[in-house]
Amino acid sequence: MKTRSSSFDEGPTLFGDPDEAQPVSLSSDRLPSYITDHRKRLRERFMAGGAEAMPDYELLELILFRALPRQDVKPLARRLIEVFGTFGHVLAAPQARLAEVTGVGAAVVQELKIIEAAAQRLARSRVLQRPVLSSWQALLDYCHTAMAHRPTEQFRVLYLDRKNLLIADEEQARGTVDHVPVYPREVVKRALELDASALILVHNHPSGDPTPSPADVSMTEQIRRAAEALGLVLHDHLVIGKGRELSFRAEGLL
Repeated sequence: MKTRSSSFDEGPTLFGDPDEAQPVSLSSDRLPSYITDHRKRLRERFMAGGAEAMPDYELLELILFRALPRQDVKPLARRLIEVFGTFGHVLAAPQARLAEVTGVGAAVVQELKIIEAAAQRLARSRVLQRPVLSSWQALLDYCHTAMAHRPTEQFRVLYLDRKNLLIADEEQARGTVDHVPVYPREVVKRALELDASALILVHNHPSGDPTPSPADVSMTEQIRRAAEALGLVLHDHLVIGKGRELSFRAEGLL
């Protein structure tokens, strides 16, 4: 839901936490000292303690400083957390949904999407050129970064070579909040095109609960049979929830 604030033209008050900067839009060339000091304190706290020393909305503030250099961004950071829930959900939110939030313009959307892309690129780099089966935690971290906060289901296939190195990470389908269409023939056909020897299936559950549905189990078995008939190995099917994942192989479903 789009929220509105009528306080962007108000000046600072004399009461309350000095870090509780008031929502003002600035047009002068020089920032008021209370905003300058607040930004300096946040940056120093981040450099001293890292992200763990900061709540989600303050980490968002650090990003918004760049997008809105002439504005107090604390109210917007808090609003984004209120609307989407967590830092990760803010970054993963669709551009259209972000634009519905009062105070979010093109510069803010762009900055958030750059950070999201950088996080995914970093997580993916920890998987590339490494044997996936011996770098399993890095793989899980990458899958969570790329998929855990998505508002709709996404189905991806990780294609591996004979040494179990990742040669392709491809999105096969997108769906709704609780369903994604998957075509087993297309999955194995693509494996042959890439000269892959093995694959790992990954999809997310936006509800947060990674428990597989009967349709998930049936689809996985269809892909396993099709892969086996062509000499391909299906190592696992991972279902990514919020904060945890489920492995078909670990659960005895594969």
